Amino acid sequence: MEEYRAPMAQKQKRRLPGWAKILISVVLALALSTGAWCLLLGRGGMAMVQTYLLARFAFVDTDADLGKAVDAGLNAFVDGLGDRWSYYLNAEHYQATNERRANSYVGVGVTVDYTREEGLLVQSVTEGGPADKAGVLVGDIITAVDGVSIAGEAREEGADKIAGEAGTQVTLTLLGEDGAIRDVTCTRATLHNPSASGKMLEGDIGYVRLSNFYSGSADSFKQEVDALVEQGAKSLIVDVRSDPGGYVAELEKILDYLLPEGPVFTQKPRWWFQSVYKSDADCIDLPMVVLVNKASYSAAELLAAQLRESAGAPIVGELTSGKGYSQVTFPLVNGGGVGLSTATYCTGGGHSLIGEGIVPDVELSLPEGVALGGEDDVQLQAAIDLLTK
Repeated sequence: MEEYRAPMAQKQKRRLPGWAKILISVVLALALSTGAWCLLLGRGGMAMVQTYLLARFAFVDTDADLGKAVDAGLNAFVDGLGDRWSYYLNAEHYQATNERRANSYVGVGVTVDYTREEGLLVQSVTEGGPADKAGVLVGDIITAVDGVSIAGEAREEGADKIAGEAGTQVTLTLLGEDGAIRDVTCTRATLHNPSASGKMLEGDIGYVRLSNFYSGSADSFKQEVDALVEQGAKSLIVDVRSDPGGYVAELEKILDYLLPEGPVFTQKPRWWFQSVYKSDADCIDLPMVVLVNKASYSAAELLAAQLRESAGAPIVGELTSGKGYSQVTFPLVNGGGVGLSTATYCTGGGHSLIGEGIVPDVELSLPEGVALGGEDDVQLQAAIDLLTK
């Protein structure tokens, strides 16, 4: 709504309000380098800068959260690029993402369940972690954190109360399976999550599940496969179902480890020449089958595609997502980050997965509620049948 002012009987000297003086000063400062700014940002970029300055110095609500507005604006801007793989992360999510990609976290080393009214049920304890050293056992129920009850609805915030900075202490009140109550004190520490886990199946079949391709995943994967080979594995199932992908460097190491000599990965960035990654002659010379599903993305898809292309490994599972762009996450001055697709990639033979994904040799869906790698895992059983035959 426009503000109405009645006409004055006598002319008066008009004075600019304080905010207008500030705004004019800012605009003049920018105008001094208009040419350089326009060359760098373009008209659209300049319009975004202008909008922010107007909101800061002219918007009537001085209590407006400009940081929140910036987060919403940057998120909308990246969405406007029309690339489903690019993203914006605010400061909190950017930090959490970096921790997750490092395959590490700060905590006491327990996984918990929220189904018990008394508190958090301990499902597993990381060997050698703070909770393990303090005497926390599987089956214990954490009923209080630093003397504050987390029973009932409060247990939803229990994990946040247990979290904290590395080196600080937290006291957990535990209800044991024998009904006894005890307090233990844990010193929070940085813990590492192994990306791979393996086990031997009947018929001398080695099974390795790879949960991501983030930091240390290649070493974790190699350790698991080497252990299975030492135990006498004569064939291998590689499970990358629900694997979000990760880093090119980790993918390259795993492909080099598994496959014989030849090209295994091709990448074409926007501002550079095409790169072709090659494997050497050393490889794991075993029959292999790969498991995928619709939540297998990026490096997970390419691993499966390349194992089929280079080693003839059949693929079992569901049609995958069809991701063929790689991203770089750039840090921003507001503490957040923006991940932008900066390159396309394809298999060593030049096959792109963009928009098509991987069509499995044995297309089979997993019933809802069935655990990956469990007794009722029909996809895993189909992979076993392929290797047995």
